[in-house]
Amino acid sequence: MEQQLNQLKEEALGAIRSADSVRSLNDIRVKYLGKKGPITDLLKGMGKLPAEERPKMGALVNEVRGKVTEVLEARMAVLEEEAVSRKLEAEAIDVTLPGTPAGTGNHHPLTRIVEEIEDFFISMGYEVAEGPEVEKDYYNFEALNLPKGHPARDMQDSFYITEDVLLRTHTSPVQARTMEAKEGQPFRIICPGKVYRRDNDDATHSHQFTQIEGLVVGENIRMSDLKGTLDRFAKKMFGEEREIRLRPSYFPFTEPSVEMDISCFKCGGEGCNVCKGTGWIEILGAGMVHPNVLRMGGYDPDVMSGFAFGMGPERIAMLKYGIDDIRHFYTDDVRFIAQFHRAEG
Repeated sequence: MEQQLNQLKEEALGAIRSADSVRSLNDIRVKYLGKKGPITDLLKGMGKLPAEERPKMGALVNEVRGKVTEVLEARMAVLEEEAVSRKLEAEAIDVTLPGTPAGTGNHHPLTRIVEEIEDFFISMGYEVAEGPEVEKDYYNFEALNLPKGHPARDMQDSFYITEDVLLRTHTSPVQARTMEAKEGQPFRIICPGKVYRRDNDDATHSHQFTQIEGLVVGENIRMSDLKGTLDRFAKKMFGEEREIRLRPSYFPFTEPSVEMDISCFKCGGEGCNVCKGTGWIEILGAGMVHPNVLRMGGYDPDVMSGFAFGMGPERIAMLKYGIDDIRHFYTDDVRFIAQFHRAEG
């Protein structure tokens, strides 16, 4: 039986050393060390041996099983390491190969226009002010010289939430809130943001759009200051050769009030389809702050004065980029937005 054990050991060790995969080694484990393997059979047959031979044979069987197990586990560690190495080699990536370019986002044309306008006025010492889109009637109308029942409220058909709360119809309430917060001190601000009016959406109208308003309050602020500011703004946005003209108009929160036109950037003032043959394009409304608005904001109109202006970035973007439908800004068509890609330097 001792000879049989030694022969079995050498046979098992030879099989283990020649195994070339984890799978084949597992088969060898089952064959020699499994419940139905020869070593287990020998242990089960120990009871048939004479009592005086059992200890010696039991020790020999355990020695053989231990040696086979030791060599098998060592070979298993080697084969597993080789398998991992082969897998890593197969999955290796050549980092020197050119990669697949990742898609990048684009600046929305409205974002570009708003940022360009903000940069211009910040360079002139203005602050950017913001306020709530769900606004009190007081700040949206009353503090801007539009008391309840004022006919000019009909100019801005509003989304009311309650009797005294609505979606703001312009960013002017930010100006009213700023005057209240400044407590009589001079300031310069622009107020960009979304506004809402009950309107039928078409190529030139939307129930939700963007507005940027500006307000300057201080001593000795004159109409000439307003004109000079708007002239520089027009040249910045549409080219140094642009000219402006101011036409009398009406807004309840300014007096006097004006509409500003710029000379047509397409035809140079000769008349074309963009300017409808007039040579001029309307851009924004403006005026000197109404004394009532100054008083409501805590300013003495005999000491302080100011000017205000308001514009729609959508209109400016449509003119500047030749866009013919305001709805393009809000339909999230990536083909449209991709036209305005701006590479970052």
